[in-house]
Amino acid sequence: MFIRTTAINKIRSLKKRKKIIQGGTSAGKTFGILPILIDMACKKPNLEVSVVSESIPHLKRGALKDFLKIMKATNRFIEKNYNKTDRIYRFENGSFIEFFSPESILGARRNVLYVNECNHVSWHDVHQLMIRTSDECFFDYNPSSEFWAQTELMKDDDVDFIILTYKDNEALSENIIKDIEKAKEKAKDSSYWANWWNVYGLGQMGTIEGIVFESFNPVNEFPNDCKWIAYGMDFGYTHDPTTLVKCGFKNGELFLEQLIFKTGLTNSDISNELKSLNIGRSDIIADSAEPKSIEELRRMGWNIRGAVKGKDSIINGLDLIKRYKVNIVNTSLDLIKEWRAYSYKYDKALNKYYNEPEDINNHAIDAVRYCTTFKMTKQPTAPTINVTRHR
Repeated sequence: MFIRTTAINKIRSLKKRKKIIQGGTSAGKTFGILPILIDMACKKPNLEVSVVSESIPHLKRGALKDFLKIMKATNRFIEKNYNKTDRIYRFENGSFIEFFSPESILGARRNVLYVNECNHVSWHDVHQLMIRTSDECFFDYNPSSEFWAQTELMKDDDVDFIILTYKDNEALSENIIKDIEKAKEKAKDSSYWANWWNVYGLGQMGTIEGIVFESFNPVNEFPNDCKWIAYGMDFGYTHDPTTLVKCGFKNGELFLEQLIFKTGLTNSDISNELKSLNIGRSDIIADSAEPKSIEELRRMGWNIRGAVKGKDSIINGLDLIKRYKVNIVNTSLDLIKEWRAYSYKYDKALNKYYNEPEDINNHAIDAVRYCTTFKMTKQPTAPTINVTRHR
């Protein structure tokens, strides 16, 4: 089954102007809202619908991708009606659905607004969007912590509210359901998994207590005039991804851009990825727990070395990063997701957090830590060898 009928019916039951859809992972929020918007655009001539998210990359991987999938699966998609550059689909009756981020066309007006994963869009931007929307407003989010939906909207008389969970998504495979429900058992012994199950399993409000990093500044591109630029790498294969993050330092601020976040990469695959990225002879600082991989990549011609580890190296590396304003290129979706979720361990008996992070949500962050620690502190390094880089 492709369309999430249960989620759609529950969302359709919301009748007030502002519709808040809170829910856990794989609850069918987006696949519940988009078919409703498509149906509205098909039936009502000259309807103007805006779908908004925190960034264009986030839209392309999320709501826009799902919209196109739904349109094609229901045989409604007409190629000539879709402007890929402006991300606008125009229906034969004069209606359209457009996709943009707040910085794009915030001042435009519309009939219907949908803010996808709205907890990552500022209240200022959302308020500006709402006062330029004549009819209905849809908002969805994972309830990882309280934000303006609770403090600003819930008190309004024209608000309907609903909670969806993975159980409202009849299109979900048994394998995904099993993976989600594993967190229920893990929650008995881990504060991280207890919070995860509450938020993503049950769709209930979570907490940001114990989060390692407080915030970051999203930017559109990596500056080319940094004081220094280097790369951090963390190895993975089957379950964990291999990651590569470009790191730079400019005017006392750190700049980060995710370049690789993939599973199943062999060392030969990694080398090919590096070639396509034009890394050249730049420093690559990698996880020293993989000396064989580092040596193989070095013999392929890459200027790669292992990160120096030791007592308190993780805490010291994180503290170093936290000294600076951090800017993350907005295409770095996996890095951004980790940044928001990376948390400290919790001691239930003592009711306090350790000064030690959970070993989860850290694949890209570890790459950042290896690189920034190497570039910003004096450390011994593994010996390099002179080789001719393979072309």
